[in-house]
Amino acid sequence: MILVVALVALAPILLNPFPTDSSLAQFNAGYPDLMQRFVIFGIFAVGFNILFGLTGYLSFGHAAFLGAGSFAGVWMFKLLGMNVLFAIVASVAVAGVFALIVGYVSLRRSGIYFSILTLAFAQMSFALAYSVLTPITGGETGLQLSKSDPRIFGEQVAADGNLPVTTLFGLDMRDSLIVDAGAWEFVFNAGYYVCAVALIIAFYVSIRIFRSPFGMMLRAVKSNQQRLNYTGLNPKPYMLATFVISGMYAGLAGGLMVSMDPLAGAERMQWTASGEVVLMTILGGAGTLIGPVLGAGLIKYFENIFSKINKGVLETWFSVFPDGLSDVLVTIVYPFVGKGWHLTLGIMFMLVVIFLPGGLVQGVQKAATVFRRDRNAPPVEGPAAERRAQAEDK
Repeated sequence: MILVVALVALAPILLNPFPTDSSLAQFNAGYPDLMQRFVIFGIFAVGFNILFGLTGYLSFGHAAFLGAGSFAGVWMFKLLGMNVLFAIVASVAVAGVFALIVGYVSLRRSGIYFSILTLAFAQMSFALAYSVLTPITGGETGLQLSKSDPRIFGEQVAADGNLPVTTLFGLDMRDSLIVDAGAWEFVFNAGYYVCAVALIIAFYVSIRIFRSPFGMMLRAVKSNQQRLNYTGLNPKPYMLATFVISGMYAGLAGGLMVSMDPLAGAERMQWTASGEVVLMTILGGAGTLIGPVLGAGLIKYFENIFSKINKGVLETWFSVFPDGLSDVLVTIVYPFVGKGWHLTLGIMFMLVVIFLPGGLVQGVQKAATVFRRDRNAPPVEGPAAERRAQAEDK
């Protein structure tokens, strides 16, 4: 918990390691839009991990709840006002109700059949949002704000004649404090810290779930559901509650998305968005607490930073080499950056799954064992380790 709080609080500094005028400044990720994505998708992944990491039930339809939360949030901005609290509460509530319906049907099956059912619900939601539900979702153009929206508790048009901006009790989500520290520039954005507080609360709730008797029951479901049935316990209510909680996390992420940018499109319900949160969780470490947050940050970093590296940037980097060698290096590296960033991410994902099944968290744990004192060695090496420790103490 302390680690997550420190990371999100100091993110504007930690994500800007290179000076602004440096050639490596394009690897900085400390600007508001990207930091908000880190945090929002971290919430999405933490919620998915409560379902997948604790119970082993793999859902391919969680993007449906993300999209439902987004649409509910925009409607709150259109009907009530621009306070993000309206959007967040409505997003969580609507996603929870939707998850209750989907979970009640999907949890009648397990394994691959459960995964296919959730995928089917998500794709149906995506298709409906694009066609039948166009008056509610905006169809292809997405759901947007307009000056004619009623906004009962807020102004329809801002003083400058434009659409009003999202706020939290008067605090503009776009407000930023820019701090110049020599060659570095740090941006502390109000919207980012609103999302950061939501992540901290969501992460704390996940810790309580993981370490509660309820979480132990979910681990029992993952371990051996048939044996659990033989004890006389019915795991279905626990599974449905877990599915709803996980869906509410996705709804919270969707509400925060539109709180930062009040626009919702049906593409957020597409199966690729569900696959992305699966990658985040597995890459970071399914079943761990901080793993999904790390996985979400890594994937969003690749998506937003590596995708910007074009051939011109590579030619600048390799210009120190002779012309022939420079061209060869650009030709070799270019397929892995820019539009080909998915290839690099795919290779990384395969390496993690093969060599680190526990994700990035397992990699960090293995690295930590290298620096651990050998007095924690196995019993066979214990006596020798104790003698060495005693010699060091003397």
